[in-house]
Amino acid sequence: MAQIHELAASGRTDQGKGASRRLRRAGQVPAVVYGAGETPQNIQFEHNTLALAARNEWFTSSILDLLIDGKRQKVLLRDVQKHPFKPQLLHLDFLRINENQAVRVRVPLHFVNQEKSPAGKASGVVVSHAMTDMEVSCLPKDLPEFLEVDLVELKLGDIVHMSDIRLPDGVEIPELRLGKEHDHPVVTAQEIREEVEQTPEGAEGAAPAEAAAAAAPAEPAPAKKEEK
Repeated sequence: MAQIHELAASGRTDQGKGASRRLRRAGQVPAVVYGAGETPQNIQFEHNTLALAARNEWFTSSILDLLIDGKRQKVLLRDVQKHPFKPQLLHLDFLRINENQAVRVRVPLHFVNQEKSPAGKASGVVVSHAMTDMEVSCLPKDLPEFLEVDLVELKLGDIVHMSDIRLPDGVEIPELRLGKEHDHPVVTAQEIREEVEQTPEGAEGAAPAEAAAAAAPAEPAPAKKEEK
C-alpha cells in the first residue's frame, strides 16, 4: 500500500508577479491547484518546509495529500520552477486527481541485486542503466512509488527491455501499446572493449626516414660566377 504524503498550504488572494515576489521575500512559495473540473486555486507554502519535502523521491511521482487551510485534496505535482542558481523554489503547479480516472505518471526505477548477478561479478563487463524512471498508467489507488528491476540473473550480453519489468496489478506502460519498436532497453550488460590505435600500412619506418631527411645538412648552393 502506498504511503500517504501530506503537504500543508494556505489559500492566497493576491495575484501577479508583484505579489509573487512579495511572497518569496517573505519566505513563501506561490503555487496553483487546477483540474478535475474545478476552478483553479492560488495557494502558498512555507518555503523551507516545502524544500525539505522536495528532496524526496515521492515528491514528483506520488499522489500527494494537499491540505489547503485544512481541506484535503488529492493532487499530483505537474510543474516546479526553480531559481537558476539559488536553492530556491519559485512556483509549483498541482493537478487535482479524480480517483476514478487513470493517471499517467513517471515513477522511478529501483535496480536491485546487480552486484549479485553474473554480469555484476564479472570483470570487464559494464552494466548500463538506460533509464532511471518510466511513465506508467493506472488508477490513483494503484500508483506505485517506484518500480523494482531485479538484475540478479543479468549476464554478459543481456538486455532488459521495458516489457521485462514486473508491474503491480492494475499498472501498465502506455508506450508499449504503440508497438514492439517502442519496447526500449532499460539495462544492458556489455563487454568493455579497449580501442587500440593501429599504425597505417606503410607508415612504419616513414617517420624515421623523414626525420633523417630533416636532420641532413642542406647542400650548399653553387657559387655564382663573377661577370667580367
